[in-house]
Amino acid sequence: MQTTSVALGLVNGILTAGMLFWSGFANAQVTPDATLNTTVSQSGNNFTITNGSAAGSNLFHSFREFSVPNGGSATFNLINTPNISTIFSRVTGGSISQIDGVIKTINSSNPVSLFLLNPSGIIFGANAQLNIGGSFIGTTANSIKFADGSEFSAISSQAAPLLSINVPIGLQLGSNPAPITVQGTGYSLTTTNALALLPITRIPSSTELSVQPGKTLALVGGNLDLNGATLRAEQGRVELGSVGSAGLVSLMPTAQGYTLGYGDVQRFGDIHLAGRSLLDISGVNAGSVQVQGQQIQFTDGSLVLAQNFGNLPGGDIRFQATEAIDLIGTTPDAKIKGGVRNEAFGIGASGNISVITPRLTLKQGAALNNLTFGAGPSGNIQIDAMAIDISDFSPINPGVASNINTTTLGTGNAGNVFVNGNSLVVSNGGSLSSATFGSGSGGKVTIRNTNTTVTGESPSGVYSNISSIAFATGNTKTLTLDTAKLQILDGGVVAATAFFAGNGGDLNINATESIAISGRGQTNNSSINASSIRLDPSLRQRFGLPDMLIANAGTVSITTPNLRLTDGGTVSVTNQGSGNGGNININADTIQLKNKGFIQAQTESGNGGNITLQTKNLLFLRDNSLITSTAGGNGNGGNININAPIIVGLKNSDIVANAVRGRGGNIQITTQGIFGLKFRDQLTPDNDITASSQLGVNGNVQVNTIGVDPNSGLVQLPANVTNPAQQIATGCSTNQGSRFVATGRGGVPQNPNQQITSDVYDGLRLRTWDDVRDLSAYRKTGNVTPQTHVSPKVLVEATSWYRNADGKIELIAAPFPTYVQQSLTCAASAKS
Repeated sequence: MQTTSVALGLVNGILTAGMLFWSGFANAQVTPDATLNTTVSQSGNNFTITNGSAAGSNLFHSFREFSVPNGGSATFNLINTPNISTIFSRVTGGSISQIDGVIKTINSSNPVSLFLLNPSGIIFGANAQLNIGGSFIGTTANSIKFADGSEFSAISSQAAPLLSINVPIGLQLGSNPAPITVQGTGYSLTTTNALALLPITRIPSSTELSVQPGKTLALVGGNLDLNGATLRAEQGRVELGSVGSAGLVSLMPTAQGYTLGYGDVQRFGDIHLAGRSLLDISGVNAGSVQVQGQQIQFTDGSLVLAQNFGNLPGGDIRFQATEAIDLIGTTPDAKIKGGVRNEAFGIGASGNISVITPRLTLKQGAALNNLTFGAGPSGNIQIDAMAIDISDFSPINPGVASNINTTTLGTGNAGNVFVNGNSLVVSNGGSLSSATFGSGSGGKVTIRNTNTTVTGESPSGVYSNISSIAFATGNTKTLTLDTAKLQILDGGVVAATAFFAGNGGDLNINATESIAISGRGQTNNSSINASSIRLDPSLRQRFGLPDMLIANAGTVSITTPNLRLTDGGTVSVTNQGSGNGGNININADTIQLKNKGFIQAQTESGNGGNITLQTKNLLFLRDNSLITSTAGGNGNGGNININAPIIVGLKNSDIVANAVRGRGGNIQITTQGIFGLKFRDQLTPDNDITASSQLGVNGNVQVNTIGVDPNSGLVQLPANVTNPAQQIATGCSTNQGSRFVATGRGGVPQNPNQQITSDVYDGLRLRTWDDVRDLSAYRKTGNVTPQTHVSPKVLVEATSWYRNADGKIELIAAPFPTYVQQSLTCAASAKS
């Protein structure tokens, strides 16, 4: 919705600008406003400007109107002021400056720079040209500020402005800066084919704004709309700045003119380049570009081109947007991709490309490319964006897909690619890579973000990829991906690949949450792979490669809590030539392979790569999944080392280290439990572990099962066993109505020598029987002899009492004899 609104706003701006442009030319003119000593003479549509007010090397002009019609000119004749270096021109009358002719300077002793200041707006028509000796700054700012504090304003009512001999330090924009429009017929660049990796051929455009080599061409105002425009500053600098509110844009003098700074600006406007617009800074030593706005959009193959033919590094290309940068599409013939293209041809490097924005989108074949064809390296590409989307292909040629890439086709090395942000999506054939097609090495690819998704392919079979690639003798470098979640789907690939003699690089992938690899495309499985692969004959011919493959594959290192390979998802190191296969090292909490999920190290004739899996919880294989390190030809099978607490294999899933003529690899497994998988000499429809060789020596399989110790946690019992008969006192006679009740733990003490305590259930204390007698008097050495209670023959009721010698009262029955109970009766127990 936001993009649509921006597009409609730009269309309305174009229409409005066009109406103003053509209606204004009926009265096009250059007239002074009488505030300064500006003199204008006219001959037809040609205007000659002389005099002005000089201050040191600065010359000031003030106009009520300043427009130049098609076929006309505005000439600043410095015959009376030959020693000035900078002309400051303001337009105060409130009308838009419509420039469709030539602006030039003559009769100067110095290369003269020109500032054109009109707060009401500026339109450059298709026939507009600049013929000045120095830099050109076109702006819709309100005023120009100087180092001494003075200000040259186009909106102040003062009759005689203060003039400064100092250099300008900034452009003061108003609260709602007017737009700047540049129109043209589009660039005339050409190349054989976007896929041929040939330099772009520069052809001068019939409509362009240009400055002398090594100078600055700057446009600073509100919204900037370039439609078919060509801005050329060979070996110099192009500045596009769109400001949406009041603020000071700083001017910093340099050898090339000026560099603009936006530290004081709070809100920016939009910049749109369409219709094959071009910013060209090529030259002996290529220049630099800065584009600063709120939303920056390149469409229809619009391009920044920097070709460096010199010995010094090219200047940097910098894009910065506060909301979004959208690079969309190619030229109508799909031969030139829109976006940025840096090329180095000599010993000087191409410049760096820097992009800073919350959201970066490349679609329909657009690209950020940094290349070298010579001995100098290509520059780096640095992306800082919260959300990055590299997707889609040219509707005209599906083989031309969007990409961010550094490349060498010579002896110089390719630059590095750095990506920092939150979300990265590469889809529908898009690519983020570094490649070598020469003897120079590829660059490092380093990505640090939160979520990474690589998915799908173009209709022509170009699969989406994050990669490091070697097509010739140069080696690739390490690809590092640090993310939280990584998804590789529907044929997408994260890869380090070699196609001839240069060795493949390593892959270091760290996903702090999970990695999911699933599905396949037309030609390949979704995968993480480090490979040396033989291209088919047509592609070998296209890239000029011989029918030979000697490169070694790199190493894949993965660290993540959860790794899931499903529906053909693969982690692999592969070598289809004579070189060795790389190694796979995976450290994860859980590894799951389902429905033909593969972890494989394969070689055609070299030694198979090694696989090391370290898991904390589970290794799970099912539905024809496979862990394999195999070698063809005379190569030896690679080794497989697995350390996992639990290993499960179901439905014809295997662990294999086989060879053909060489020795089978060794398999070593350390686990607490392995289920479903069994060692077998050959593969079967069951779940197999095998390390065989068809014609050579079989490898070894060693499974170390570390079971649970059944004695762990047990307490050593005492050697002397207690006789339970010694723990029970003589029971009460049944005819005395006594009883023994065991309630909970209270019935029998856990330790006969300790008093038991009462149990508590739901807050209620249950009273239990406590035997508090000293039983030692009733125990004898050895077994306890039970004593029998003898009941009295006759029970006689007491009839009197007396006090015995101890002073105790005793009951007596007379005339019957006194009876004394035995010591072990209940009565005796109660008395005691």
